[in-house]
Amino acid sequence: MRDMPGSGPVLPQAVGVVNVGLPLFADAVAAQGAEVVSVDWRVPAGGQLAAVAALGRLFGPHAGRIDAANAEVIRRMDTAVPVLTGVSTVAEAVRDLPDRTLLHCGPSIAYGDAPDPLRRSMRAAVVAEGWAAGPPEAHELLGRGEIGLSPANEHRVVVPMATALEPGAPLYVVENRAGGTTAFAPICQGPGQVAWFGCDSADAIERLVFLREVAGPAIRQVIERSRPLDVLAVAAQAITMGDDVHVRTQAATNLLIRQWLPDLAALADPARVAFARFLSGNHLFFLTLAMAAARSVTEWAAQVPEASIVTTMARNGTSFGIRLAGAPDRWFTTAAPEVGSALYYPGQGPETSAPDIGDSAVLELTGLGAAAAAGSPAVAQFLGGSMSAAAALTDRLATVCAGRSSRFKIPVLGMAGTPLGVAEAPLRCFADALTDLDRRLAGQAGGA
Repeated sequence: MRDMPGSGPVLPQAVGVVNVGLPLFADAVAAQGAEVVSVDWRVPAGGQLAAVAALGRLFGPHAGRIDAANAEVIRRMDTAVPVLTGVSTVAEAVRDLPDRTLLHCGPSIAYGDAPDPLRRSMRAAVVAEGWAAGPPEAHELLGRGEIGLSPANEHRVVVPMATALEPGAPLYVVENRAGGTTAFAPICQGPGQVAWFGCDSADAIERLVFLREVAGPAIRQVIERSRPLDVLAVAAQAITMGDDVHVRTQAATNLLIRQWLPDLAALADPARVAFARFLSGNHLFFLTLAMAAARSVTEWAAQVPEASIVTTMARNGTSFGIRLAGAPDRWFTTAAPEVGSALYYPGQGPETSAPDIGDSAVLELTGLGAAAAAGSPAVAQFLGGSMSAAAALTDRLATVCAGRSSRFKIPVLGMAGTPLGVAEAPLRCFADALTDLDRRLAGQAGGA
């Protein structure tokens, strides 16, 4: 304000503050009753100079090409129609898999570097396949490198939590006919003493044999008799019924069983009773089927060059890895994070648990899971019971996504589409991935 002649400066009676960066300053202003807007700003790419320079080029000279590529990735993710077509096995689906090799979650890892739950799952798979008489012998074989290990994602297979798969393990076959891509995932093992929860007990091994000998053949017969299953259409309906199709798949599982019921009833005994009992106690049965569908979608999206959308996000309990569209064979990794919110068995907690593990984050990449958390009471339970906290989780994911789904709608948000197309991942590996994308774009442009 201008000074009046003969008077001192006139100060404003109220001050509004915009704080950029550390919230400590905003808190101090708010504590004094002043109006404050806090902007959560951080140094781009964690201050990594090469990555900051890459970002400058990616959002400058290359921006138009990246935006067009990202739009095509979103279109593919939003319009693909994955259909369940059959049940195969690891050996049948992965023809180039070396002999005596297991598939496992996350990026590549050696047996000695894997966390205890994943090592136990590997041992259970070795015994179930008949390569060892028990977990101790399996441990020796794996420790000597006589059993090979390969990331499931590199073979278009996705596995949940601490899963390792033997060659005889049954797999869903899901085809995205629009993109000509096929992906696979195992049958969900269900609750209890099971290998995907990090167990190598007799019960865990028996469950793997049950899946191979009973559940897999039963599902194959049902699929052969039933009408084609549009997997994501079931998921879309389930979201309107309270599923997020990751933490909670009860609605989706029930919808699936209803569709299969006539053909389930036609199964011959004893498979019918044993499989029905397994289904009735497996509220996460739909989970891995949704994962296979999502993987078939990301496989198509990954074929788009020049995009900065994440098409693989997977963890093995030691490392966290991503891959970008246009570079499906290149992993970018960092340390696996601790699990932020979880429910633990009595007597257990973060100090006795492995870091984040599994390939199920493929669901978040395609508009499911945390993207649909706002309408899921089960997710709210993980976050203290508040539906507003679940909605905040969806909002946070939206800030790192490039679009919205036209297929998955959340009723409590006015039928808004779920966030779709993750365009930012954990800082270190995403910064490395963007630097790699920058190099590829520069090379295609003749160094421009």
